[in-house]
Amino acid sequence: MKTKEQILFEDAPVGRAVISLVIPTVISQMITVIYNMADTFFIGQIGDPNQVAAVSLCMPMFIFLTGLANLFGIGGSSLISRSLGTGDRKKAGQTAVFCIWSSIAVSLCYGILLMMICPILLPAVGANAETYEFCRQYVFWTIAVGAVPTVLNQELAHLVRAEGHSAQASFGMALGGVLNIILDPIFIFPLKLEIAGAAIATMLSNAAATLYFAALIFRSRKETVIRFDPRLYPFHERIPREVLLVGLPSCLMNLMGVLSNVTLNKLLAGYSNAAIAGIGVAKKVDMMTFAISTGMSQGVLPLIGYNYSASNFRRMRSALKTSFLFSFTVAAASTIFLFTCAGPIVHAFIDDAETVRYGQLFQRIICITGPCISITMLTITSFQSVGKKLEPAILSLLRKGGLDIPFMFLMNALAGVDGIVWATPIADFLAMIAALILLIPFLRKLPEDKKAAA
Repeated sequence: MKTKEQILFEDAPVGRAVISLVIPTVISQMITVIYNMADTFFIGQIGDPNQVAAVSLCMPMFIFLTGLANLFGIGGSSLISRSLGTGDRKKAGQTAVFCIWSSIAVSLCYGILLMMICPILLPAVGANAETYEFCRQYVFWTIAVGAVPTVLNQELAHLVRAEGHSAQASFGMALGGVLNIILDPIFIFPLKLEIAGAAIATMLSNAAATLYFAALIFRSRKETVIRFDPRLYPFHERIPREVLLVGLPSCLMNLMGVLSNVTLNKLLAGYSNAAIAGIGVAKKVDMMTFAISTGMSQGVLPLIGYNYSASNFRRMRSALKTSFLFSFTVAAASTIFLFTCAGPIVHAFIDDAETVRYGQLFQRIICITGPCISITMLTITSFQSVGKKLEPAILSLLRKGGLDIPFMFLMNALAGVDGIVWATPIADFLAMIAALILLIPFLRKLPEDKKAAA
C-alpha cells in the first residue's frame, strides 16, 4: 500500500502536487524574509544609521550560513528524494546522517574562526570606527554563538521536505521567523540591548526552530528515513561526494553572494554610510521576490528528483512547466508591488532622509529583474534535483560573482553610486538567458514516458 507521500509524488494531479509542495515552502520563505527584515526594521526605529549600516555589513557573513545549510540541505534532499524514488531507504538514511553531523562540525568551526578574525575581517568588509563595535556584537551572537542552530534549522527543513513533508518543514521555518519578530522589539527596546538584542533574538529563534525539527524527527522515527545516529555515518560510501557536488552550486551562489555584497558595500562605503544603510534596506526588501523564487524551486525539488529517478519523465516535465508558470507570475506581481511602493516601504524602516532617498532608488533598480531570478533559480534547482553538477555550478557563478562584480566596477566608473546598483539586474538578466540556453536542450533530450525510457 502506498504512503500518502508516494501518492503525492506518483499519482496526484501535477498541479495539485506542485501547489501542495510549493505553497508551504513559499510561505515559510516569506516569513523567513520578514524575520530577516525585522532586525533592520526594529534597529531602524532606533534612528541610528550606523547600526542599520552595521547589519548590512554583517549580512554577507550571516548569509554564508545559508550557503552551508544549502550545501548539505539541498545536496542531501536531492539524494534522499532520488533514493526514495528507487526504493533505497537505507541510502536515504545514511545521507541524512552525513548531512546533519557534517554541517554541525563545519558551522561550529566557521563560527569560532569568524570571531577570532573579527579585528581583521570587519575593517576589510567596510566597518569603520562608527560601525565596528556594532558589527562585532552582531557577529558574536548570530554567528559565533548561533551558527549551528542557524544552519541546522534550514538544513533539517530541506531534509524533511525531501520526504514530502512540505507543510511540517515550512511550519518549522515559520516558527523561527514568528518568534524572532516577537523577540526583536523586546530585546531591543525594553531591555535596551539595541543591535545586540536583535542578534540575540535571531540566535534564540533559530535554536527554537532547530529543537522543533529534532522533536518532529524523533516523534516520527518509525516512518522517517532521517536519522541522528552517528554510527550510521557513511565513511566509505559515495554519499558525501554526491551530496557535496550537488549542493555545491547553492553554497557557491551564497558564497559568491557574500563576495558580491562585500564588494557592493566597499564601493558604496566610498560615498556614505547612508548609502550602505540604503542598500541594506533595499536588499532586505527585495528578498521578498527572491524568497518566492527560492520557495517555488525548493518546494518542487523532491517531486522532480523522485520522478526523474523513477523514469517518469512526462510527470517530471509537467511539474517543471507548472512550477515555471506559477513562479514567473508571482515574481512579476511582486516586482510591480516593490517598484510602485518603494518610497513608503523604505521610509517604514528608517526615518532618515538621505537613507530613504538612497533606499527607494536602489529598491526600484534591483527589483526589476525579479521574474528573471525566478527562471534562473528554478533552473538551478531542477538540475540539482536530478543530480547534475556542472550546469547549476555555471549558473550559480554567473548569477553571483561572475557577472555582477565586474559590472559593479564598470558601472561605478561610468555612473557612480547609482551605476554600482545597476550591476545586479544586468547580471540577473544575463544569467536567465544562460539558464534557458542550458535547460531547453536538457528537457528536449528526456524521453516522453517510461516506455520510451526503457
